Amino acid sequence: MKLNRLTDRIWFFPFEKDRDRPNLSYIRGDRWSLAVDAGHSEAHTKEFYRALEEAGLPLPSLTAITHWHWDHTFGMHAVNGLCIANEKTNSYLKAFREKIEREGVEAFFSMDECIRREYAGNQPVIITLPDLVFSGEMLLDLGNCPVRLVQAEAPHTDDSTLIHAISERVLFLGDAAGGVFPTWEKDPALCKKLMDTVAAIDADICLESHWTPVSKQEMLDDLLADAGM
Repeated sequence: MKLNRLTDRIWFFPFEKDRDRPNLSYIRGDRWSLAVDAGHSEAHTKEFYRALEEAGLPLPSLTAITHWHWDHTFGMHAVNGLCIANEKTNSYLKAFREKIEREGVEAFFSMDECIRREYAGNQPVIITLPDLVFSGEMLLDLGNCPVRLVQAEAPHTDDSTLIHAISERVLFLGDAAGGVFPTWEKDPALCKKLMDTVAAIDADICLESHWTPVSKQEMLDDLLADAGM
């Protein structure tokens, strides 16, 4: 796969259904660059980095995590630079690492066929914790490219971080608008809360982790339907 360019400063490495790989996005500032999510495994992260190198882009200085789920975080040990996550994400990763240490990797592989496909060939499962942990909001200045990280209530998990590239007018939602794994049920009240959060953010484009870019209005319309309104 090759990078897709979204704006002057933003690219994304496309999602893949077979191995449940999310979009891995890249924001280039004048001083630093930021990746959105770390990847499903070391192999996924390295494929993303090869695509960046082929496009003549420097590897990210920072990686921001949208939520703790494995397809977004289990490549963290292979990232370039530092990883940033909210306090709940940090706690969930720590707890899941302890679970794997107690029960073995089969407890992880048994969760979903996509995981087994991602880790075919005896790839190691390595869970690391973020280097930087925040609570509430965090503002980054990448160099003429401000980016805001915002904890948000959402139906997918209770540790969702939205990433707003302010001057590019792009909002990365991770899986925030999705249902709860593995039933994919959505709480209408949480859909309404996420809708209100998104509505208050000044963006034109919304990018979910397992979908193509859509307009903010399309995103709001989907959340409105999920909220039963």
